[in-house]
Amino acid sequence: MRRFLAWLNNRWYTPRLSPALLWLMPFAAIFAAIVFLRRLCYEIGLLRIKRLPVPVIVIGNLTVGGMGKTPLVLALAEALRDKGWHPGIISRGYGGRHTRNSSLPCPVLPDSDPLATGDEPLLLARRSGLPVWIGRCRASVGAALLAAHPETDCLLCDDGLQHYRLARDLEIVVFDARGLGNGWLLPMGPLREPPSRLLCADLLVTHGSPELPEASRAKPCFAMRLEPGDCYRLAVPAERCSAADFRGRPLHAVAGIGNPGRFFATLDDLGLAYTPHSFPDHHPYSLADFAFLSDKSIMMTEKDGVKCSGLNLPDAWALPVTARISPEFVALVVARIIQKHP
Repeated sequence: MRRFLAWLNNRWYTPRLSPALLWLMPFAAIFAAIVFLRRLCYEIGLLRIKRLPVPVIVIGNLTVGGMGKTPLVLALAEALRDKGWHPGIISRGYGGRHTRNSSLPCPVLPDSDPLATGDEPLLLARRSGLPVWIGRCRASVGAALLAAHPETDCLLCDDGLQHYRLARDLEIVVFDARGLGNGWLLPMGPLREPPSRLLCADLLVTHGSPELPEASRAKPCFAMRLEPGDCYRLAVPAERCSAADFRGRPLHAVAGIGNPGRFFATLDDLGLAYTPHSFPDHHPYSLADFAFLSDKSIMMTEKDGVKCSGLNLPDAWALPVTARISPEFVALVVARIIQKHP
């Protein structure tokens, strides 16, 4: 299955449709019909939309897989806090046991089990210091967070662009260098919704100079840069060093994110030599995944690091990244939410 998913992902993110995917066309047509009918049901009121009493900002994407949403959520949360806001963060907790086994909202604490909460919510809780809650229904999760933290005056939803039950005041769509891939809906391509969905979005954020469709050109668009920070040892997070300290040292590089190539490109830019190891997004690591261990150090994404910190790997390091984006983006976000919640 892992090899098939890797094969499928490689063909999704090519400029043109691969003939090898044509057998999936009937399934893509069914998926398109479901997407259309589901959205129509919300628009005409057959399915109910829930509005929360504070501004809600949804940060998502049209494609499956990571596009850099989580670093952007962290950067925006910090910027809003610097401007006097008190943000909270909500997420589904994809890949965690909690949302598989329970429909109830759940808080995520810095010492939570990543296998229970999911990797991204735990990373958000550790990095932001803000209230982070997860659950299947984002509207219920947001209400639970507000009840537990009444000082919260705005909510950031990590992913959830397609979760229409939650009313939103601002939609931010993120793209990386892969753009819309081959431009087809699942499972023929990586799209969760057609490109025309961008007509309803408020702001676009890009990194890696993707090619965007015609529907996006009238939207405010901002470039984001992901800047690597100091590495830290998983076993002793207080032990930090510069990535430059690993130059000339043989490394294993581990990435279980939506676009592993982005992490490997970062290591290339830092001048590091490594053996790459790609895993599926949200992969539940075990010691068996590190059978390649030798005398080399291991460098991994911070998202992978939150899941591997309990494996007692002898020389494993995480490389955090921080999203850098223009102050004009933050000013526009604040202006839009104040406009809707004066």
